[in-house]
Amino acid sequence: MNLSRLIFPLLVLCFVFAAPVQSGQSAIPADRIVAVVNTEAITLSELKSRLANVERQARAQNTQLPAQDVLQRQMLEKMISDKVQIQLAKDTGLEVPDSELDAALGRIADNNKMSISAFKEALDHDGIDWSKFREEIREQIIMSHLRERDVESRVVISDGEVDNYLANPISTDEVGQVAIAHVLVRAPEQASPEQLTKLHTKAEQALAQVNNGEDFGKVAASFSDAPDALSGGIIALRPISRLPALYAEAVQKLKPGEVSPLMRSPVGFHFIKLLERTGGGLEMPSMKQTHARHILIKANEVLSDAEARHKLEGLKERLDNGADFAELARLYSSDLSAAKGGDLGWLNQGDTVPDFEKAMDGLVVKEISQPIKSPFGWHLIQVLERRTDEGSPERKRLAARQVLRERRSDEMYQDWQRQLRDRAYVEYHLEDQ
Repeated sequence: MNLSRLIFPLLVLCFVFAAPVQSGQSAIPADRIVAVVNTEAITLSELKSRLANVERQARAQNTQLPAQDVLQRQMLEKMISDKVQIQLAKDTGLEVPDSELDAALGRIADNNKMSISAFKEALDHDGIDWSKFREEIREQIIMSHLRERDVESRVVISDGEVDNYLANPISTDEVGQVAIAHVLVRAPEQASPEQLTKLHTKAEQALAQVNNGEDFGKVAASFSDAPDALSGGIIALRPISRLPALYAEAVQKLKPGEVSPLMRSPVGFHFIKLLERTGGGLEMPSMKQTHARHILIKANEVLSDAEARHKLEGLKERLDNGADFAELARLYSSDLSAAKGGDLGWLNQGDTVPDFEKAMDGLVVKEISQPIKSPFGWHLIQVLERRTDEGSPERKRLAARQVLRERRSDEMYQDWQRQLRDRAYVEYHLEDQ
């Protein structure tokens, strides 16, 4: 495990988005299949459940939604895309163990300022089955890991690209943060000229509706093929440099409230609306850094979670009695850093998952922690040094590389999703009676 990759994707799933079962609600008609994806079916009841979630979220955010038939088709496409990804994960042996799932659920409960038991009671009060909710969260984690494995792990940024980025600093107008909304009309990888003409017309129709005063979120929900279409296509406030290059260039010409012209990329047709722009500055703020090392013990098929912790407690006792940390890390740690005696190098704030960082920040130099649990297993952590980085050349290069990685990753992810969807066998039965 590389601790620079310990950043756990924050799940924005919250129980308030789940649709409650209202007393007196009309009975659900007999279930039927609305789509077949490769060898698996999507049922009408599954579709209605997902639609109810979206409608509740839209009401909470005062967001306009398109007509029910349009919303159904858009949601069905989203469910098809998700199912294709889950099928790929299953076929390639990608799984999420219960220990990781439980940790994620704990963080969701914490974000709602609840204990797990109180969180379960709140879900039950809203008519949400806990077992079903757990499996929905598991699927979200699986898709996140799938992206990490099949997309992000393949992103390579050369030293030359970093040099070029640093040699051509962005202008002051590009510094700061923006919030945008976008519409993507996706084009198949091997689209014919006739298909491209049809898709271009569809994108023009969507843009015309926005320019004629239609609510952007409603248009996104009606036309966009992006994963965030049903939440209005909103990309929350972030540095302009971290937008896809196509969007970063377009947003420079916009004022808040303005909409870009139609844009073409290898993925399809796009346009964006600038929602908000904040000021910035070229100075890189100082950052606390920690030089640390650790020993990681992972639970697996032959070692339970309790046994992993017990094993680490034994190692802690040996360290307290004078054993060498680096030697024990080389012998017992499940992390790739074991070969370096568990040394993780200098870590910036935010480089590690919250559980690890909180424990690390609570240590004095040379102190060894008690066993600490993270989504990756059980750790013993030792802080070796601390310093404050005022914006060193090394940190600037790391920041530049991260910006380029995020841009490349977003672009590759869109293309990967398109290819995966294009290869899937899909039958539609939504209109069947």
